[in-house]
This record gives sequence, C-alpha cells and structure tokens, in this order.
Amino acid sequence: MNSEQTTQLLKQFWQALRFTLFEVSGHKISLLSLISAIGLFWLTTIASRYAERGVGRLLADRKDLDSGVKDSIKRFTKYTVLIVGGFVALDTVGIKMSSLAAVGAVLMVGIGFGLQNITQNFISGLIILLERPIKVGDIVEVKGVSGKVLEIGARSTLINTRDDVSIIVPNSQFISEQVVNQTISGDMIRYHVDIGVAYGTDPRTVEEILLNIGKAHSKVLESPPPKVFFKDFGGSSLDFTLTIWVNDLWNHEGIMSDIRFMISDAFKKEDIEIPFMQVDLHVRDEAIGIRQQ
Repeated sequence: MNSEQTTQLLKQFWQALRFTLFEVSGHKISLLSLISAIGLFWLTTIASRYAERGVGRLLADRKDLDSGVKDSIKRFTKYTVLIVGGFVALDTVGIKMSSLAAVGAVLMVGIGFGLQNITQNFISGLIILLERPIKVGDIVEVKGVSGKVLEIGARSTLINTRDDVSIIVPNSQFISEQVVNQTISGDMIRYHVDIGVAYGTDPRTVEEILLNIGKAHSKVLESPPPKVFFKDFGGSSLDFTLTIWVNDLWNHEGIMSDIRFMISDAFKKEDIEIPFMQVDLHVRDEAIGIRQQ
C-alpha cells in the first residue's frame, strides 16, 4: 500500500467519523462528536472522584467541622464536577442549554412516569445532604431496619446492621417515613430496665440495689447518674425502672443484658422475689352443685 492509498483511507475514515448519525434541535451529531462526548464524560467521572478525595483530605484536619458537614461538602463537590462535565460533554456534540429546553417537556414526561422513583430518591438524597437529618456514622431505624449509616449515595443509603448485614435503603424513605436517629443529639442515650418485685419487699432496699448495680457497670456513665423510679403498684408486683446513660450505643444490647444478669444475681442474694403473673380463679358453690347432680 503506497502513501496515496494510505492518505485516501485516512480521509475515508475521517469522513466516516464525521458522518451525521442523527440531529437534535437542528444540531448534527456525528460519530466523532459522540465519541468525544462519551470520553469527556468518562474523564469527568474520574475527575469527580479525585475531587471528592482531595476535598476530603483538605477537610480531614478541620476539627471545627462536623463529620456530616464534611461528607456533605465532599458529595456536593463530586456532583458539581459531574454536572459541569455533563454540560461540557453536551456542548461538545453541539447541544446548548437552549437546545435542552426544547427536549425538556419530553424529559419531564419521562420523569413523571418511568423515572419518578429515581428522581424522588435523588432529590431526597440532596435534601439529606443539605438538612442532614442523618449522616454517616449515625445509628438509625427506619421501617424496622436498624443499623449504622455507612454511606449516603445519590439514590440510596447503605446501612450496616448489628448482625453485619448491609441493607440498601432508598433515600426517599428517610424523608417520607418516620426515622429514629439515636445519635442526632449526641453520642449518649438513656436506656430503661423495668423490674417488678413481690409485694412485701422493702422499696428502699430495691432502690439501693438497683442504684448500686447501675453505678457498678463500667459502661454506664457517671454523669448523668443512674436513677431509680418507683413506677407503679402493679397487679402482682411493685414496679421499678432503672435508667442508665451509655455512650456505647452500638453495643447497648450487651450492656442491658449485663445489667439484667446483675439484678437477677443481686435479688437472689437478698432473697427478693420477682413475681410472675398470677390469676385467682373463684368457683361458685352453685356451679359445683350442678356438676355433682
């Protein structure tokens, strides 16, 4: 193959790349412009990841910023780079903002039907990042799912349960459903241990035992201190509540179990009875007489 043939092939290849595939609002879209736009957007996705990591490194030493604020800034940096890169990629193929308005009605119809859930979850993700009702590291419960927030994405949030099971929850559930966030007001929370003792037991003795148990556990905070409340005169028991404050929210089940074990051992040592539900059955003499006949 001589040089003239090579030149001719290159010209044909270049013409093939510039061949118009379709038109959008009067703008001709060629194979070359389409490949350029795809390549540019691919580079944008890589740049958005590096931008997110770079901002994360810059904010890592900022002690005055909450971890949720840092995560929100990183996410918005990533989305901003992606959006700007998307517009630049569209401009590469000749699609301007004015041209996008022409197809806006069609896109809105598609969003209203097929993309409704995706759009709802994406907007909910932006609201979560702005208002921060939850943030990475929070312990939350939504629709029966309880666990720690690992990642807040554009469409969904990743939650890791205490059984080490990862659950993907749509962002819209955190906006439309009732959400319990145990860590939004701080790193400690008050837990309750309800206990009943038999009638005839000295209430002050029970109070002293429960307070000593609350103070003895290493994971129970000294401030605020444990408290005991004489809750009620129950149907078959004197009802008490021991309240304790802990800051190890992830392992609170083990702490509560230890407290109950300690209460059981202490009551056995002091010969304090924990009653069970009792029902008194009264049989009338007339009914007995009828059965005997």
